[in-house]
Amino acid sequence: MMVIEEEKKDIFDRIMSLPVLNIFEPFYTKHKEGLLYLFFGGLAFFLSIFLFWFMDSVMLLNAVVNNTIDWIICVAFQFFTNRTWVFDGKVDNTRDFLKQAGSFTLGRLFTLVVEDLIILIFVTILAFPSMPVKLAATFIVIVLNYVISKLFVFKKTEESAQ
Repeated sequence: MMVIEEEKKDIFDRIMSLPVLNIFEPFYTKHKEGLLYLFFGGLAFFLSIFLFWFMDSVMLLNAVVNNTIDWIICVAFQFFTNRTWVFDGKVDNTRDFLKQAGSFTLGRLFTLVVEDLIILIFVTILAFPSMPVKLAATFIVIVLNYVISKLFVFKKTEESAQ
């Protein structure tokens, strides 16, 4: 019985059960989804900011083009991490996987439009500095992405929740 339970643990569960860290295990267990979303969201945030900075400062790309390329790379990263560790988005067949990937991408496309509009207005039209605008836009998008993923993409049905 213990072997089966151990197999169900992911890498983060195993890390939190290590000596010293296990004092945080009850808090982690209670808030796992939010903590993992913050962790992977943080990684995606830094990846996005680095890519934006690189394409803005080194490659000298237009801010909206830059943001769109940045978005494509980060959405692939986010889908994998959100599906695998944050929302436990395992599905049984290809059709459900494609539906999940499609709704994730549509949700992210919506927030891309929001972010691109913010960048277009504040960087391109109003000539604000690009990095502070990108940072502010990214925080807005993180909140929107969480809500979309939680309520629409990786939602649990009543049957799968039991």
